[in-house]
Amino acid sequence: MLFVDEIHRFNRAQQDSFLPYVEDGTVVLVGATTENPSFELNGALLSRSQVLVLKRLDDAALSTLITRAEALLGRPLPLTDEARQALIAMADGDGRYLLNMIEQVQALAAPVGPAVLAAAVQKRAPLYDKSQEGHYNPISALHKSMRGSDPDAALYWLARMLDGGEDPLFIARRITRFATEDIGMADPNAVQQALAAWDVYERLGSPEGELAIAQAVVYLATAPKSIGVYRGFNKARAAAKRTGSLMPPANILNAPTRLMKDLGYGDGYQYDPDTDTETGFSGANYFPDGMPRETFYEPTTGGYERAITARLRHWAQLRNGDSATPPPNPTHTDPSPNGPLT
Repeated sequence: MLFVDEIHRFNRAQQDSFLPYVEDGTVVLVGATTENPSFELNGALLSRSQVLVLKRLDDAALSTLITRAEALLGRPLPLTDEARQALIAMADGDGRYLLNMIEQVQALAAPVGPAVLAAAVQKRAPLYDKSQEGHYNPISALHKSMRGSDPDAALYWLARMLDGGEDPLFIARRITRFATEDIGMADPNAVQQALAAWDVYERLGSPEGELAIAQAVVYLATAPKSIGVYRGFNKARAAAKRTGSLMPPANILNAPTRLMKDLGYGDGYQYDPDTDTETGFSGANYFPDGMPRETFYEPTTGGYERAITARLRHWAQLRNGDSATPPPNPTHTDPSPNGPLT
């Protein structure tokens, strides 16, 4: 049996050197790593391995470790019941760190409470790695908490990241992306809130500027959600790849020269804001000639998109020659995240 600790530190070529000996049974390879094997091990080696995930210890397991340590010491630890629970909490699921703390507290003279215990040992640093999986898991949890409209969980993961030493500007960038991807036109002010938090942090720095990021996180978590723009943009890009050689219709092309005018550029163009219709809508075609009209953006019925849905339906009726009652005309300035902007 060959045990390799921190096997992720071996480069790809070094990992490949294990393969022939693993395949012919010369060695039974046991590797330990604190990283995600999917990212750090060769696919060939990983496919020949069984992955066992060691999870953090729960309170019952940590309590068992304390009992075993006391048995080895031949006496109970000099801790009150409250201090004993505090010791388990300070270990934060790490058995090795718990045993290190036990070595420190076992020499105390008399049973002590949580306050004396905290002064006698150092609190375990939060588990956070800014370059590996420990970096991406919390930001994923923050993202999904906001997407799930849970401001409390979102604030928790934000605090975890900041306490772990994450760059607040990284968080600001991610929540700005969230505002455009997961909220979009359901609340057009969401991206402004994210950008404002980013700007405030750059002006104030830590810790004062972190509150602006927290405010933006709460705003985004409580805003109505929509991926209508995200889906629509992806559909439009796919259509653009299929029809990338088609020219725009001649009537919407600029004609800065006489030759272009003679070729029909701009001929018959209708300037929509100056049309006679009440809504300033001509119903002209803006897709390339030879390309049928497609619907890419499909708004939801939540938030500001409720009004957009009514407006698009009204324009579709006008485009088809049907009579229609003009929809309400809400503005984009209402900051309310919980309903249509009116």
